[in-house]
Amino acid sequence: MSFRLCILQRMKSIQTREDWLLEAVELLRPLFKAKGYLIPPVQVSCGFTSTGVRSGHVGQCWTKSSASNEINQIFISPTLTTPFEVIDTLVHELVHAVDDCKNKHGPIFKKIALKVGLVGPMRGATAGPVLKPILLDLVQRLGPYPHGHIRVTMRKPVNRNRPRAKCKECGYQVPMLKKFLTFGPPICPVDKVEMEQVGNWDEEC
Repeated sequence: MSFRLCILQRMKSIQTREDWLLEAVELLRPLFKAKGYLIPPVQVSCGFTSTGVRSGHVGQCWTKSSASNEINQIFISPTLTTPFEVIDTLVHELVHAVDDCKNKHGPIFKKIALKVGLVGPMRGATAGPVLKPILLDLVQRLGPYPHGHIRVTMRKPVNRNRPRAKCKECGYQVPMLKKFLTFGPPICPVDKVEMEQVGNWDEEC
C-alpha cells in the first residue's frame, strides 16, 4: 500500500474532534523528530482549560504524574474557530508534553519551541514564518476540523457604587445590605460615632 493511500484511508477514519487532534499529533511527530525531539504518548481532547474560559487560555497540557495512566493530557479550547488555530495551539502544547511541563515557559521550553518553529513571547508562542506553511499543509491533509466552536459571551463587570458606611474618624468601612438601609448608618465600633453614608443607598445590594 502506497504512503498516499495509507494517509487517505487514515483521513477517512476521522469522525470526531479527538480523531482529528490525534491524527494531527501523528502528522507532527516527524517535525519534532527532525529537530531532535520525540513527542511522548499523549491524549488530546477538545475542552476548556482548568483556568476557565475567562482566562483566555486556549490550550493546556498536564504532566504525566497528574494522570492515573501516566500519559500527558492535552486540552484544546472549543472557542478556537479555524483548523489552523487548533493545530497551532496543539504544537505549543506538544512542546510542553516533550518537556513534561517541567519548565513551564522557561529556557528549556523556549529552546524546543524555537527549534520547531514557534515565535513570539513564549507564553503565547505561535507558528513563525517557517512553521506556518508546514501547518497549513498539514491542515489540508487533515481536512475540516469536525467541531462547532463555542461563542462565549463575557459579561462586563458592573462597577456599581454599592452602599457602604464609613467612619469619618478612623476610616473603618462596612458594606450595607438593602434590608438594613432604612435603619440608617451604624455606629462605629471603634470611635462610637455614627458612620456616614457612602455610595448609593437607594441601590440594591
